[in-house]
Amino acid sequence: MIAGRLFRVALFAIALHGPALAADEPYDPWPGLVQDIFDNRPMQDGTGIVAIEMPTRAEDAAIVPVTLRTTLPPGDSRRVRAITLVIDQNPAPMAGRFEFGPNSSVSEISTRVRINNYTDVHAVAELSDGQLYVTKIYVKASGGCSAPAAKNAEEAKGKLGQIRFRQFAKSGDNPASGAREAQLMIGHPNNSGLQMDQVTRLYVPAFFVNDIKIWQDDQLLLSLEGGISISEDPNIRFTYLPQGAKRYRVEARDTEGHVFAGEWKAEGSGI
Repeated sequence: MIAGRLFRVALFAIALHGPALAADEPYDPWPGLVQDIFDNRPMQDGTGIVAIEMPTRAEDAAIVPVTLRTTLPPGDSRRVRAITLVIDQNPAPMAGRFEFGPNSSVSEISTRVRINNYTDVHAVAELSDGQLYVTKIYVKASGGCSAPAAKNAEEAKGKLGQIRFRQFAKSGDNPASGAREAQLMIGHPNNSGLQMDQVTRLYVPAFFVNDIKIWQDDQLLLSLEGGISISEDPNIRFTYLPQGAKRYRVEARDTEGHVFAGEWKAEGSGI
């Protein structure tokens, strides 16, 4: 799905701009991405609706931290259905689409991504009324999608599919608010398809987690449609309201059809 989107974006760019661009007219992929990923739906300024936080200059382009926040003003009866993270200059620009369960009240998500070139990064929030709101940030980083894996192949294979799920009180928050944090970690190389095996000098085929679902009891809490831009060993941390849940369940799938799953009892608020 993501590869198809990338191909269509490439064709759009060639048709619109020709094979080369003048040096004083740098190509902006965002209009094409709006058409390809969002069917050219109108977007409004996301200030006050969605926020994105990333370092201006990344220390390591292969593991760039990103935090997305929903910031709906008090009294707004709408809810955020989903946030799509788009890294404009990456080979597969749609890094991930986070979809929220109807009763999850997810307010913050943090993860780590690869950045391949200096780029705008957009966060697009879809609200329950169908409106789209966008905000962006500029990040200076390069080479993240082709950076060699931190683990060797044997080490990565041994940890493939290992899942850890941590629950803890929201840092600095009033316990009476009920807000909690959770962290999901999955052992997986998340190969981008652009990395080269340092021994064989051949490109390592793309192999990544492309679907994650988290449930509280039997209600969907959070899901992720991921791509090659999510860093090795996917790590997602999020803030939510537990809604009295007794257990949490995770199911993840990768591009080779492996299914990884786990279940955990809900921990008390005194953690």
